[in-house]
Amino acid sequence: MNYKIEEMKESDWDEVSKIYLEGINTGIATFQNSIPTFEEWNNGHIKSCRLVAKSEGKVLGFAVLSPTSSRTVYSGVAEVSIYIGENYRGLGIGQSLMTNLVKLSEENNFWTLQSGIIRENTSSIELHKKCGFREIGIREKVAKMDNGVWHDTVLMERRSKLVGVY
Repeated sequence: MNYKIEEMKESDWDEVSKIYLEGINTGIATFQNSIPTFEEWNNGHIKSCRLVAKSEGKVLGFAVLSPTSSRTVYSGVAEVSIYIGENYRGLGIGQSLMTNLVKLSEENNFWTLQSGIIRENTSSIELHKKCGFREIGIREKVAKMDNGVWHDTVLMERRSKLVGVY
């Protein structure tokens, strides 16, 4: 499949939000249970590190960073969110997005990328491993879904070899 990795624009939000809803509907991609407004989403994500995979103008997936803290000492630490449309999973798009997001993050002086992944989301865990992340721990029964099910999260981290202390 031919696609390009591009900077996400506000005009992509409609398609991005639909992909995000597909992730919500899996029950293992996020603890979020509804799609935020663009304004809410925009305010929670780093503007310099937002990517989409597109084919013929259609968004196939996206990868973005959000800050982990407002404290200056953590200015180079961000949390990864990556979602691929259900019809495009398993085609390498996630790995391409993540690889490009890592490069972009380093260009923007991020030295640590982290993810908290619901333990059952094994494909996301494997994607992170392929892209240089390592498992650093498990948070047991850290969050309860609306249906009453508790989930563990796998904490993963990637340290830059170009930015910060390595």
